[in-house]
Amino acid sequence: MRIRIGFEIVHTFPQPTPLLAVLNVHPSREKDLLIPDRINAWPPTPISTYVDDFGNVCSRMLAPAGDFTLQTDALVADSGEPDLYAPDAAQVAVEELPDDALLYLLGSRYCETDRMSDMAWSLFGNVPGGWGRVQAIVDYVHDRVAFGYQHARSTKSAYEAHEERQGVCRDFAHLAVTLCRCMNIPARYATGYLGDIGVPKDPAPMDFSAWFEVYLGGRWYTFDARHNQRRIGRIVMGRGRDASDVALTNTFGPGVLKSFKVWTDEVTA
Repeated sequence: MRIRIGFEIVHTFPQPTPLLAVLNVHPSREKDLLIPDRINAWPPTPISTYVDDFGNVCSRMLAPAGDFTLQTDALVADSGEPDLYAPDAAQVAVEELPDDALLYLLGSRYCETDRMSDMAWSLFGNVPGGWGRVQAIVDYVHDRVAFGYQHARSTKSAYEAHEERQGVCRDFAHLAVTLCRCMNIPARYATGYLGDIGVPKDPAPMDFSAWFEVYLGGRWYTFDARHNQRRIGRIVMGRGRDASDVALTNTFGPGVLKSFKVWTDEVTA
């Protein structure tokens, strides 16, 4: 299938302001782009890119004072297959994990493993390791946390989402990531496009989505604690320890987000 993806984000700055963005499709999906997701800026502004330590494409620019728009409109090919399902995927012992997976066992800005470890073991210590344990964690988070855009807060941590029992997709992901790490399962945060393909149309405005990935049986698998179902057309943009590593934009000075639009639609014609 083909999926049209894109966004239009408008900031207003009182003065020229450096800006860092993670808004491109992840290099692992670059080969699937039928129309490149080149970021356009208005007013026209030079944009340079680099790949960070997590493998994400990052864009640097100096946004001018006043309204500043970032926009892209791309087309991506997708298999149309749902997220992989591997119920026999086994948990890998910590001492046998590859070096680059160990980072995703550690606590991070929004994932307080030290604060939640005892609780995690009390909840999931008797659940057999591997896919079943991850699914038990996903079920727990999905049932405990109520979704609502009005519950969004940029500073909310996994522990706070657990105690408040409400949040947005990033909070579901942070909590599930934290509980997996507490159970010695490497887990990383992911963000990207996820349209209403193969599911009933959500009447809320389209947004970017957050989910997470775990390392089982020698590879990474996708899980989604908010939706708790295998989805079609998931297009990753960034991966990291938590949302702080893949913030859509970081601005190095005062500014206001004026408008935000995202589209992810299957192209049938």
